[in-house]
Amino acid sequence: MKLATQKETATVPRGGAGVEEYAAGEIVLFPGASSSLYRLKSGLIRLHTVDKDGYGVTLRYVKPGGYFGEEAFTGRDRRYFAEAITDSEAERLEIGQLDRQGVLEVATFMAASLDQMNRALLRLAGKPLRARVAAELLELSDSALAGRTADGEPVIHLTHDDLAAAVGSVRETVTKVIGELARSGALRAGYAKIVVRNRKLLSEIAGS
Repeated sequence: MKLATQKETATVPRGGAGVEEYAAGEIVLFPGASSSLYRLKSGLIRLHTVDKDGYGVTLRYVKPGGYFGEEAFTGRDRRYFAEAITDSEAERLEIGQLDRQGVLEVATFMAASLDQMNRALLRLAGKPLRARVAAELLELSDSALAGRTADGEPVIHLTHDDLAAAVGSVRETVTKVIGELARSGALRAGYAKIVVRNRKLLSEIAGS
């Protein structure tokens, strides 16, 4: 899925003091100057960059309670997009207003996020597409994109196009991989949804 290049515009707080609301598919942050830190209150945010061919590559997901926009600590330009995958709410935090405990909380979260991003990039560079798709589905199985079937199985509401963009591939190839995973018994696929049937098997395929 190719992404259109856009210039960053000022974000006006919505939904109360310091809280901003974003619709699914809305770009929250664009590459460029950074000034604020954000804490996600609800929804799901995807941080991604664009390769030389214009295709998106996922860096990490932000789930409720998580932070993004951490480059505001250094004053360096942002090099990624932040996109609301579902309807989301985020609290804008000014760096100068954080107390010592707040800074420690952010630092702890960012250390874990850096490890998550390193593992994602390792998968992208060194693992086959089958493993990358399995890992992506595991990551999303407890996110705002997921629900439960009547039998209690995780169901992820995601198109093959969106999954392909997240793992740095194309829809046709990802569709073949989904078919292979379905035949193995790891999942069941439907229109714009994927049901995780065997989490242990999917974890083995992901190599986690």
